[in-house]
Amino acid sequence: MPYNQKNTLQVFPYDRGKAVQYAHQWAKRRNPAYFDFENYGGDCTNFASQVIYAGCGIMNYTPTYGWYYSDSYNRTASWTGVDYLYNFLVNNLSVGPFAELVDSKDVQPGDIIQLSFQQGPRYNHSPVVVQTGYPGDLNQILVAAHSDDQDYYPLTQYSWVKFRCIHIVGIRR
Repeated sequence: MPYNQKNTLQVFPYDRGKAVQYAHQWAKRRNPAYFDFENYGGDCTNFASQVIYAGCGIMNYTPTYGWYYSDSYNRTASWTGVDYLYNFLVNNLSVGPFAELVDSKDVQPGDIIQLSFQQGPRYNHSPVVVQTGYPGDLNQILVAAHSDDQDYYPLTQYSWVKFRCIHIVGIRR
């Protein structure tokens, strides 16, 4: 449903339990309902999008700037591209999930942490948070990911230069 001025969107909670359950189920294998982009630049953000979708149940079918997947040829860049996913989530005012940047102490299971492995503005990897410690501590964050298939993997085991924490605030319908 495209957004227009006549529609009043409501905000619903993101189902973190369903998102994390999906992450564990598919972290070390591929859901056949989705194309595996491993040999086409990596599958990490495709996996992160699947996890988010499991927790929200709605896609945004806005051409070019939305967030959806029908098949490998009919999808938005935000479904599979690290920076595109970030831009969609933090700027989305329409249907679907929306997010904000937070400090690592504020991430929750089902959120996304994007990593950059070199200097510069580009981020390269989108692992999904599956567990956090209390109080929030970077050393206690565990993630699931594709490309380098992992589950319950310590975030601090990656050799990143910088990271950003994307907290899914809710879903608009």
